[in-house]
Amino acid sequence: MPGSSARPKVEADLASPGGFALRTGKPVISNHLENEERFKTPELLIRHGIRRAMNVILQGDRAPFGVLEVDATSEGDFAESDIAFLQGAANILGMAIERERRERSLKAALERQKVLLREIHHRVKNSLQLVSSMLNLQAGSDTDPALQRQLQEASSRVLAIARAHERLYKNDDVETLDLGGYLRDVCEDLSLLISGGTVEFAAADGIRVATDRAVPLGLVTIELITNAAKYAYPGEHKGRIDVALSKQDEKHLILTVGDEGVGLPPEFDVHKARGLGMRIVRAFAEQLSAELQVRARSPGCEFKLVAPIEHSA
Repeated sequence: MPGSSARPKVEADLASPGGFALRTGKPVISNHLENEERFKTPELLIRHGIRRAMNVILQGDRAPFGVLEVDATSEGDFAESDIAFLQGAANILGMAIERERRERSLKAALERQKVLLREIHHRVKNSLQLVSSMLNLQAGSDTDPALQRQLQEASSRVLAIARAHERLYKNDDVETLDLGGYLRDVCEDLSLLISGGTVEFAAADGIRVATDRAVPLGLVTIELITNAAKYAYPGEHKGRIDVALSKQDEKHLILTVGDEGVGLPPEFDVHKARGLGMRIVRAFAEQLSAELQVRARSPGCEFKLVAPIEHSA
């Protein structure tokens, strides 16, 4: 009917050639539909002057998808070779449908996995933020300045990991992080704990790294900033700490943390320093297969970490 959205249907029962093939599981040839006794010729075929038809099974992995039918208004006979050709076409079509069905199923499973993973990151972030807040509360209630500082440093480390999980659940990509954005968050969090000092951050765009590399880089940044605030500007002296992220080349990144403070003592050896902060930095540098360097500035000093962007083979 013109303008109608209805589609003609042929029932999949024994009253049609297609239904007969589907129910019996065997190909069907009918060269004289008007004289057919195995099934009833559907009104739809009669109305369009169909004289002969053949049907083959459109097979899926677990069950048939349906049948593939060829109709003809002309006189003549379909032969067994026609059935063989049509069955071959049906087999190819069935494999294509099955593959498309599997791809849809895998895509849906992947989307469910991503949603679940984002929810996990969200909950981990909330738990870590709670731990960080509790450490800060404990630091605020303690009268020992050294213990207060240690608790605040521990809080910063926990919060850096929480920041990574926060970015993961807010991002469609749950495997990598925009390192520049992540380190900016870390620096902003740490700025709130450095009384009287400032942390200036600059980063090149488009540096993405795997999450299990981003977190160690964030923790290295925290330790170097904390050390600079503690030792470069002793007592009441406060100043600026510069943090920069850039690419050395397509395979390596450079992370620098510098200050304009009193500088390092002449006997300082970055590879032998025994303070907790430097031991953490060296441990993560080794984990990242990174090269750690230090150089004097006028005034102050600068730590430089050169690390592969991807895992080393």
